[in-house]
Amino acid sequence: MKQLIIAVLLFIAACNSAPVKEKQQEVPKANSTVATLRVNDDKLHAMYEQYAQLITALTNENTREARFAANAMAAVAAQLPGADKVGASAAGIAATADIQRQRVALAALSEQLLQLLKAAGMASGELYVDFCPMALNDKGAIWLSSNKAIRNPYFGDSMLTCGSIKETIQ
Repeated sequence: MKQLIIAVLLFIAACNSAPVKEKQQEVPKANSTVATLRVNDDKLHAMYEQYAQLITALTNENTREARFAANAMAAVAAQLPGADKVGASAAGIAATADIQRQRVALAALSEQLLQLLKAAGMASGELYVDFCPMALNDKGAIWLSSNKAIRNPYFGDSMLTCGSIKETIQ
């Protein structure tokens, strides 16, 4: 009986004590450099954030994540005047799981988004227009980044650092 009372008291004490917080590991965001870039238009900024996720997904050859990010871009584009072409290109990426088709559609999407971003302007940070001369069977293609480091979404790991900064937008 004495042991039962001690067990009950220990149980009550444990239940009433403050929980011990575990040390949480900080996990970096997928594209944390987006935080340094701010587009003047909030909806366009939200679209760029999804575009950055799309670039990361294609660089990592993750078609599922690419489709998810492209679908989110298409949803934002539907609410943004003048973004019909961006929305259609994003919807094309979201509609296929074939990474080569996604990368072909990325080229048009990047050009279209670049025009919208140039028109809106940057509130802070720098936007880099990166260029890979070997993309699309040596026709060349651009992508946009808020980071100076080249991470090529057209070739992924096979040619991760292939490309150069073509233009900087402030």
